Amino acid sequence: MPSALPDGEPVPADGALPASALAGAAGRPLGFYLHVPYCATRCGYCDFNTYTATELRGTGGVLASRDNYADTLTDEIRLARKVLGDDPREVRTVFVGGGTPTLLAAGDLVRMLGAIREEFGLAADAEVTTEANPESVDPAYLAELREGGFNRISFGMQSARRHVLKVLDRTHTPGRPEACVAEARAAGFEHVNLDLIYGTPGESDDDWRASLDAALGAGPDHISAYALIVEEGTQLARRIRRGEVPMTDDDVHADRYLIAEERLSAAGYDWYEVSNWATAEAGRCLHNELYWRGADWWGAGPGAHSHVGGVRWWNVKHPGAYAAALAEGRSPGAGRELLSDEDRRVERILLELRLREGVPLALLREEGLKAARRALSGGLLQEGPYERGQAVLTLRGRLLADAVVRDLVD
Repeated sequence: MPSALPDGEPVPADGALPASALAGAAGRPLGFYLHVPYCATRCGYCDFNTYTATELRGTGGVLASRDNYADTLTDEIRLARKVLGDDPREVRTVFVGGGTPTLLAAGDLVRMLGAIREEFGLAADAEVTTEANPESVDPAYLAELREGGFNRISFGMQSARRHVLKVLDRTHTPGRPEACVAEARAAGFEHVNLDLIYGTPGESDDDWRASLDAALGAGPDHISAYALIVEEGTQLARRIRRGEVPMTDDDVHADRYLIAEERLSAAGYDWYEVSNWATAEAGRCLHNELYWRGADWWGAGPGAHSHVGGVRWWNVKHPGAYAAALAEGRSPGAGRELLSDEDRRVERILLELRLREGVPLALLREEGLKAARRALSGGLLQEGPYERGQAVLTLRGRLLADAVVRDLVD
């Protein structure tokens, strides 16, 4: 969740949505994203809306404390119940992200989940995920999460090489993420993900292969692999600008992606989104698929984004301002926008093309259809799905996904 917020129209004090957003809601899946904005230290590449204790000191008082954060976030869950009214839907997915959610006590995460269960109800097969820093959990912590209803966990591994982790300012010890997978399995977690990053300055192809092999050896049923994006304003961007570490390039990223696809597919992992692989259908991250398919989700927490029925809104960024709004009985929303039919069409193309199932050709305009034919002849789209009316990326198309999307939208 990037730290910059867009502009938009004001959010009503009570958070009320237009009637059009709630029309037909019963037929759409509903998810919750719970943002925990706290980190022990700031990673050099991170541009997310997160805060260390030092950064919060004196800026939010007791309101910004992580000690009472579960209570504050629960207030927003109750606000969501009021805004969504008599919506009969049970919650299909819950994803706790950050920051480092596991800096909170396990009981706090369980209480936040309990508030959703109490206010909305959870579907019998609901997917309930938390992100975790490998150094912030132990077997007892994981057992408490599992007993409290969490059934999926995502560990930030990033790399198996110490010098790569140092460039990223990651604090965990190489080997700890792999041990966490075993601990999570022992605690009863059905689904475990490891997050990897490729293209870090100073990382070699062999370093990347070693990271993939270490992740595969741990036996998660899901692996995410993302190219490092150097965001302006981060410590890493400043180090690159000063010439302390080299800037990576698109060719390196492409090579690393091909290595990932080769290693992962050989080990029985299938891609289902450009940056995500799973060993089986059940291992796919259902919560992320809500995002990619434009479903409804409520994002609770500072800076969190939400979408319900074509209305998108976002909360104030700072934990102190967020807590103050809820304490005063106001929505913490900072702004919102009503998506037009054209906005939603374009977003479907942008997001669904990244999925293994692709995007219907029927969504494309005349110029987009011409671009799709060019992409097909250029080996960027698969022939079989195209003949059935779907634009589905080839492996080469995945390497150039952003460019293909731009052409289809235009």
